[in-house]
Amino acid sequence: MGIMKSPEVVAEVGKEEPLPESSKKLGMYFVESDTRRSPFAGGYTTLGTSPVNIHGKPIPDLSKTGGWLAAFFIFGNEMAERMAYFGLSVNMVAFMFYVMHLPFTTSANAINNFLGISQASSLIGGFLADAYLGRYWTIAIFTTLYLLGLSGITLCATLNVLAPNQDDCNQLSLLLGNCEPAKPWQMSYLYTVLYVTGFGAAGIRPCVSSFGADQFDERSRDYNTNLDRFFNFFYLSVTLGAIVAFTAVVYIQMQLGWGFAFGALAVAMAISNLVFFLGTPLYRHRLPGGSPLTRVAQVLVAAFRKRKASFDSSEYVGLYELQGNRCAIKGSAKLPHTDDFRFLDKAALRLDANTSPWHLCTVTQVEEVKILLKLIPIPTCTIMLSVVLTEYLTLSVQQAYTLNTHIGRLKLPVTCMPVFPGLSIFLLLSLYYTVFVPISRRITHHPRGASQLQRVGLGLAISILSVGWAGVFERYRRNYAIRQGYEVSFLSPMPGLLEFLYEEAPDAMKSIGSAYAAVAGGLGCFVATILNNIVTSITGNEEKRRNSWLSQNINTGRFDYFYWLLTVLSVINFCVFLYAARRYKYRHGDSTELSSK
Repeated sequence: MGIMKSPEVVAEVGKEEPLPESSKKLGMYFVESDTRRSPFAGGYTTLGTSPVNIHGKPIPDLSKTGGWLAAFFIFGNEMAERMAYFGLSVNMVAFMFYVMHLPFTTSANAINNFLGISQASSLIGGFLADAYLGRYWTIAIFTTLYLLGLSGITLCATLNVLAPNQDDCNQLSLLLGNCEPAKPWQMSYLYTVLYVTGFGAAGIRPCVSSFGADQFDERSRDYNTNLDRFFNFFYLSVTLGAIVAFTAVVYIQMQLGWGFAFGALAVAMAISNLVFFLGTPLYRHRLPGGSPLTRVAQVLVAAFRKRKASFDSSEYVGLYELQGNRCAIKGSAKLPHTDDFRFLDKAALRLDANTSPWHLCTVTQVEEVKILLKLIPIPTCTIMLSVVLTEYLTLSVQQAYTLNTHIGRLKLPVTCMPVFPGLSIFLLLSLYYTVFVPISRRITHHPRGASQLQRVGLGLAISILSVGWAGVFERYRRNYAIRQGYEVSFLSPMPGLLEFLYEEAPDAMKSIGSAYAAVAGGLGCFVATILNNIVTSITGNEEKRRNSWLSQNINTGRFDYFYWLLTVLSVINFCVFLYAARRYKYRHGDSTELSSK
């Protein structure tokens, strides 16, 4: 056996023989073998991370596919999905209250749980895309489910038989809870179509951004610039969808009714589906790499089995990997060894001739698991932002009922209140390249103005200021019981988060990496519900007739205290993020992601 010090790999050229103890150096030399007896056989050598067409074949001329033209077909799908998501998040609470006659708090918690489950289950869509279907077919299947769910909701708002009797149900009766409640089967139907919609969103959400980013050639000189601009435009389409949901859809509901409002969402989704399918000949695809959960489980099992083994106990040098350019994972390039989570390296430690993937894993397979673990702290720190946004979407509507929502002669519906954060986000993103990047480039000396993690941190910092301001405004509103008020809140997006997760995730787990952001958003919805219940139970006491901070009569509650509690929690969360971001090491070094000192 010969040792090749460049490129720091040991190539097996003949029969494997034990080497002297002094020649073993972990992490510097690797044993490569052709004898892997596993479902991976000898590994995948042909395509690696190269794009393929819809049939899985190499694309002869890449210039005729992908690029910005293909990406714009994908933007429409995301805009319609976000329009439906935000349209349901605001309007469905009111629909359940006014039409289905559920209590306001019950309606809000039901929608929070729906949104949470919808986002948290995005891991299912990411898993199917990375393992078996690929991103295109996952979007195609789940966007159809999304459309079916929206159509079902439209029927619920259109057909009288699917809703309780509305006779003799005025505003006072609603507040007193005297309206006829919905029958169990009516609520079962509504929840069924609602969760079909949520399941459809769960399949789309982790795939659309990754599939759009796949359209750009990573070997191109302008790849990083194109990717940066793509995610910025992607967030613009998300924000534009939210603005339309908070304005046009609300206007349609007020003028034409619930059936037309939900029908408009269904029509928008149908049009976006048509546009998405029309772009099929232009798309570039990535091969699914097999079940990522199986690979993760294999690494954990193999490392656990050899937990007591010493790195010096192997009769083979270093860690196990395949020869040359071949990789054991379809659609993935090899990953270099890192020193993080060293206990997982034992999964690639070859102790004997057993090459079962449950006993011996490649270095690339181990590094995939390491990357997934290293990514967790960053999206976890965004859960608090999701909590703030979730609380704002419900509390701002409740606050708006006590305000004069006229702007000149224009009267804004209370469900339009969440449009203000959307407008602020749209403005910030629109000015990003013309104002923010040139200024920040002088400060950070970063070619793109700020690194991905710096942009995430900026979003978290602005959210702290916005929720603190919400507390100040609520105290002013409550103390002076103003008759003419205004509502201003600026919740910043995190345009670096999806880009960060896409670039840092393993090649064969891009969709799962993007799903991390959705899961964090879903957990934020659950945390918001739990926080509401805790605050209500601690601050309220029915026996002593003491109203909670979140009393339905907000003039007797203390929304300002609640907003300041969110501010304190956000500050603590921001400190944790700074610690995690400072310790994080980018996969591709500092050439494109320079941290400000």
